[in-house]
Amino acid sequence: MSRVVPIAAVQDAPRSLGEPLSGFGASVQALLRSFPQTRLLVYPELHLFGDAPAHAELHAAAEALDGPRVRALAELAGDLGVWLVPGSVCERGPQGELFNTALAFSPEGKLAASYRKVFPWRPYEPFDPGDRFVVFELPGIGKAGFSICYDAWFPEVTRHLAWMGAEVVLNLVKTTTCDRAQEVVLARANAIVNQVFVVSVNCAGPVGTGQSLIVDPEGLVRAAASGAGRTVLTDVLDLEHVARVRRYGTAGLTRPWSQFQPGDAPLELPLYGGSIVPERWETQEES
Repeated sequence: MSRVVPIAAVQDAPRSLGEPLSGFGASVQALLRSFPQTRLLVYPELHLFGDAPAHAELHAAAEALDGPRVRALAELAGDLGVWLVPGSVCERGPQGELFNTALAFSPEGKLAASYRKVFPWRPYEPFDPGDRFVVFELPGIGKAGFSICYDAWFPEVTRHLAWMGAEVVLNLVKTTTCDRAQEVVLARANAIVNQVFVVSVNCAGPVGTGQSLIVDPEGLVRAAASGAGRTVLTDVLDLEHVARVRRYGTAGLTRPWSQFQPGDAPLELPLYGGSIVPERWETQEES
């Protein structure tokens, strides 16, 4: 069975806060005319929320997930018949919280997944942290997971997504600072140690520092933006590659998901107050 998905990761500058979604819709349609094979379209973190809005503006722009913004984005994905990840949005939580929430819409025009950023970049961001990791199914293709920008600095995020069955991690980024060079290293490292694809898509200049990239499960860079300008990274992700690498090893050698053997003792993890239990180490897809 072929489990491939043609992807376009769009390194673009944020759209103006308050701009009608029709403008975004027109840009998506134009992109698909240029890249008609695309089935999964991914934009950067907070793509629809302006250059550098004040915290009060982000609060004012927040909506619940049953609000008009989400309904309009779902309709757009359905009209175009693609998987659409429009970046993350400002979500108003049920208790008035402000979440930075990644969304995925199916080709049927449904909200398929939402993920609240677990590690907001403190003290600079006003967002409340989410409380769970999110993986979602691309029917007939495989599983994807979400991380948002600073999440990539915490290895627990990608490790849990991989354990939950994610074969590709969509890392939505809005990095405007000089540490994008380190994030590029982290994208490759997270791919290598978890044997997953990583799509790390940053916003373009003059706001962001760009350097978006698509990394395969062995850490090889399949596509990369050379700088901060607007760039569309295209690729065809073969999610069978994940199973092959885990079976035969990275570079035909290293198989971290097959590390433990029957009878190995649990390894205590004092930092977490827990342990690695060998019987639970396999990914949920494999167990």
